[in-house]
Amino acid sequence: MIILAIMASSKTIRVYADTSVFGGVFDEEFASASKTFFDAVRGDRFLLVTSELVRQEIQAAPKNVQELFQEILRVADIAEVTGEVLRLQKAYTNAGILTVRYSTDAMHVALATVSQASLIVSWNFKHIVNFQKIPMYNAVNTLLGYSGV
Repeated sequence: MIILAIMASSKTIRVYADTSVFGGVFDEEFASASKTFFDAVRGDRFLLVTSELVRQEIQAAPKNVQELFQEILRVADIAEVTGEVLRLQKAYTNAGILTVRYSTDAMHVALATVSQASLIVSWNFKHIVNFQKIPMYNAVNTLLGYSGV
C-alpha cells in the first residue's frame, strides 16, 4: 500500500478514505492494511478526510463498521457534497471515466479533489484507485483548474 510509505512525512498531507477502507478493517483480505492505516490516523500522522457520502454509505454497513466510523470522526475532516463536487462528478462521467451507474465512485474522487486531499485510500480498484483511470481523473482535474489526486 503506497500510502503507508509516505505517512511519516507530515500531518499536513490530507488523505481521503472512502467507505471500503472502513469496511476493510473487518475483511480478511484488507484487514491488515486497513488497521495499519487507521492506526496511523489515530497516531496523528496526517489529516484524514472522509465525507458525507461515506457517512451515508456506512449507515447500511454492519454495526462494527459504523462504530469504527463514529470513532474515527473525532479526528477526520468531513467533506460535504456541494454544487462544486456535483459538477466535478458530472465532468468525470461526461469524460467517460465512469458511467452514470458508478457515479457515486466518481463522487468520492470529486469529494477528495474538492477537499484538496493529496491521496485517496480505497479498496475500489475498479473505479477509484485504478492505474488506468487515475490519469483520466487528473486530466479532468487539470482542465478544470484542480490539483491532481
